[in-house]
Amino acid sequence: MAHLAFLIALAVPSLCSFIPRQASTITVDLSKTYQTMDGFGTSETFQRANQIHALSPELQRYALDLLFNQTSGAGLSILRNGIGSSPDSSSDHMVSIQPKSPGGPSATPKYVWDGNDNSQVWVSTEAAKTYGVTTFYADAWSAPGYMKTNNNDANGGSLCGVSGATCASGDWRQAYADYLVQYMSYYKSVGVDITHVGFLNEPDLTTSYASMRSSGQQAADFIKVLRPTLDRANMTGVKIACCDAEGWSSQGSMLGAMGSVEGMLGVVTAHSYTSQPTTPLSTKSRVWQTEAADLQGAWTTSWYTNSGAGEGLLWAQKISDAVVHANCSAYLYWIGVQSGATNSKLVRISDDKKSLISSKRLWAMANWSRGVRPGDVRVGTSGGPQGGRVSAFWRKEGGRRGLRITSMMLRMWM
Repeated sequence: MAHLAFLIALAVPSLCSFIPRQASTITVDLSKTYQTMDGFGTSETFQRANQIHALSPELQRYALDLLFNQTSGAGLSILRNGIGSSPDSSSDHMVSIQPKSPGGPSATPKYVWDGNDNSQVWVSTEAAKTYGVTTFYADAWSAPGYMKTNNNDANGGSLCGVSGATCASGDWRQAYADYLVQYMSYYKSVGVDITHVGFLNEPDLTTSYASMRSSGQQAADFIKVLRPTLDRANMTGVKIACCDAEGWSSQGSMLGAMGSVEGMLGVVTAHSYTSQPTTPLSTKSRVWQTEAADLQGAWTTSWYTNSGAGEGLLWAQKISDAVVHANCSAYLYWIGVQSGATNSKLVRISDDKKSLISSKRLWAMANWSRGVRPGDVRVGTSGGPQGGRVSAFWRKEGGRRGLRITSMMLRMWM
């Protein structure tokens, strides 16, 4: 892996050429600017944070260092938390802060808060206080079941009150918006400011766990309630994220019906399971790739052997495509640290719980997250070695302006 980092003083001209040791010219055009970066991240949802918290203190620190430390780890700068909707914590459920219906959408809420949130509070406070993470994305896979057409937080169903979703119990849109605000308020009380909030996860997919269906129009119906609710709660800085569709093209299709709330959206979010982020989405909002993983492949720590689904090189390419070709401002892997024998995570907890095994996917993420920080602006590049991928980012740091070039020479990797 080749990682070239150059910092150039303020006097840098608007068009510069660099000649790396490979004798290939890389031209950086500062007059061509693209997206501002928000960062790179992961999650510890569905009680995965509990798995880290159950480790020895030494391994807890090592796990957090691997994810967030900018020197010894990946230096991730975004943490995605799951907002619970389930009535209990059995299996890996994310419990709701209001497990039982208060009696109707206009009834006085009956919130319950344990201050733990399946150890997501612990991970969040550590990320903020120890590692300086400031971007926290709280995302709900579903509304609580009693707010939905199927009376279940799993198996799809839609939020009562949006277009085409009429329920005998009434319109739950305002109650759901209040619910999300209350969740963020609990985090604020422990010193963690939620910066982005989402209310859907893969709304184009029905699953046996927490899931809620939504069209683009239905999402817009709720955003029109959520935005003013956030503003009334003095959460004007919280950005609404939508809609975490299962694939890039699916999210693109949803956007066609969301033009009326374009100004209310903070960030458009999508996953990359059914289609990859290789082209920009049609939106004026920033765009994040918020969930990607090899969910089926057997655990591997390889950088490159045969272009396998979980290999580090492949993920370096995927991130490059998302940032350079789809103009993503953020890229998040599904799970950071977890036990088990699949490639769904970046770091594996050993079966005896006495060690941690990092994958090369983690270090592919580190190559980006440690070198490209929040606030960096992607600028134009051309040239470079045959088979290579080059990107450059303009940074204002410490009162000085500079240019950081990340040159990923795929030929050298292979």
